[in-house]
Amino acid sequence: MRSLPLIAAISLIAACDTVTPIGGTDFNTPEYQAQREAQLSGQGSVVNPLLAPVDVSEQALGAPGSASNLPVATGANADIANQTAAALASTSAQPTVTPVPNNTGISDEQDFGAVSERRSIESDAARIEQNRQTYEVVAPTAVPERGSDGQPNIVQYALSTSNPVGTQLYSRAGFNLQAKAQRNCAQFPSPDQAQIAFLSNGGPQRDRKGLDPDGDGYACSWDPSPFRSAINN
Repeated sequence: MRSLPLIAAISLIAACDTVTPIGGTDFNTPEYQAQREAQLSGQGSVVNPLLAPVDVSEQALGAPGSASNLPVATGANADIANQTAAALASTSAQPTVTPVPNNTGISDEQDFGAVSERRSIESDAARIEQNRQTYEVVAPTAVPERGSDGQPNIVQYALSTSNPVGTQLYSRAGFNLQAKAQRNCAQFPSPDQAQIAFLSNGGPQRDRKGLDPDGDGYACSWDPSPFRSAINN
């Protein structure tokens, strides 16, 4: 019964002897059999039957980023292969940078380096002195008197009043005063013109043209508030 393992081992070795490994080495040669017997007896070692790897040089593959040694594809994938090869070749090229022209329309007065190249303390002092020589002192004159064209001055009237728009100070009598004022106010190009006409015809006490139906002293939509604000500010 103890001889069975030995028989199985011998059968396995015999089976391996008939196999040719990768690389073309034959285990059945007398040289390999002698080396194997020496190894089994403890006097030697088995030589690796695999072939040594073949060195691949950069010349065979081509330098990185170069497509000069790439094969040219043919057939249905020729266009894709050629485009890929061209893309690989373009990765090694340096990108071209187009210089931006100087924009002469932008001032460089805030650039200390640029200004210091063309100016100095002495030149600035000379320029200041030149500007001082061109100064012209204008003496103040009296404010001219406001001319009078015979019409009421609505600015002076606005400053002489204090009641807000809509606060009645003067009595108004009649029927449909609002409708009458709306028709009459439409005849004037501006509220200022309406106020001048109102003051020229007895206003603010009288409203002969029917321009101030609420009796506040302001014709149509004229408002004295802007004139008051201007003098206060």
